[in-house]
Amino acid sequence: MKAPAETRQFWLLVVLAGAVTAIGLGAAHYMELHGHVVTGMNNQVVWGLPHVFAIFMVVAASGVLNVASIGSVFGQPVYKPRAPLSGLLCVALLMGGLMVLMLDLGRPERLVVAATHYNFKSVFAWNVFLYSGMTGIVAVYLWTMFERRYNAWSKPAGLAALVWRFVLTTGTGSIFAFLVARQAYGSALLAPLFIVLSFGWGLAVFLIVQSTMYAWNDRHLTPAIQRRMARLLGVFIAAALFLVAVYHLTHLYFARQGAFEAFILRDGGLFPLLFWGGYVLLGSVAPLVLLFHPKFAGERGTFAAAALVVLGAFAWLFVFIIGGQVFPLEIFPGHVVSSSFGDGAVARYSPSLPELLLGVGGLGAAFLLTVVGVRVLDFMPQDDFALAKP
Repeated sequence: MKAPAETRQFWLLVVLAGAVTAIGLGAAHYMELHGHVVTGMNNQVVWGLPHVFAIFMVVAASGVLNVASIGSVFGQPVYKPRAPLSGLLCVALLMGGLMVLMLDLGRPERLVVAATHYNFKSVFAWNVFLYSGMTGIVAVYLWTMFERRYNAWSKPAGLAALVWRFVLTTGTGSIFAFLVARQAYGSALLAPLFIVLSFGWGLAVFLIVQSTMYAWNDRHLTPAIQRRMARLLGVFIAAALFLVAVYHLTHLYFARQGAFEAFILRDGGLFPLLFWGGYVLLGSVAPLVLLFHPKFAGERGTFAAAALVVLGAFAWLFVFIIGGQVFPLEIFPGHVVSSSFGDGAVARYSPSLPELLLGVGGLGAAFLLTVVGVRVLDFMPQDDFALAKP
């Protein structure tokens, strides 16, 4: 039986998460009622701030399952007790991201059309199978973990989930990689880049949730396991930073991409600031210092590093998604193009409050699913606890 204090805490979190989710739904209703004219989106910037939230949650949902894969597929005993929480967070983040996607695109009731009529030349059509398949495989994976009779099937189910999440993240990156109508996109590097980014983002989210759950239960992770997970996060951050650098260096190699790279990295106002200050400095360099410098070793340093990784992820996605749309497409290289429709001009985009609230509402929905899941089923890692000192 749960203690009264734990019950009150649970219902407080449910009410808080439900309120945030309801605000997001209210923002979606407001945009549906008044049209996208109340947002900052326009004919050139059709994917706004809600897509930044949605893509982050979808990519992190794939990456957070890496914790379960390390335990079940690769046989690392330290990670096995954390596999159920990893699976729960995967489903919760995926549901939150899809909620934002469906409500931001408009006419969510037309999802029935997308689910019954397929154009297999479209990556969006693939996602109908990728997202639903991911949810189903993770549900079976969790079942094999909780039902002792089927524990022997955990490794095959985990292997299937590992392969499927690689395919899912490849599909997410391919949405942009196959899109040649924007200077930022149309690169084969985007599929592996999104896979590597998912590793760091997903593990960062997992560490934040795990640390928060331990703090609520007045417990601490043993230093050896904490250091091990911190080093793994550092490796993922460094790998992602390297591939991002390769992505931009590849663009700089082609003369036609020089103007776009100058815009993103130097002349674009907010975008260079978010890239260098938000992603590179705060989202990559600072977490690496916190994770590997002995002075900052410990739970607080790891938690701060994970939080900075998440903030850096939002900064990078804003630069990638929004910056890639506001910069004009170079249709006729070597010629200046202009028209009354804004051809050849950098577009303007200012996120509106309803867009922000919808994105935060998706996070609230993921948080709500996580809180309820942890309460109803035993998702709390049960080993290697060190009781906090009174």
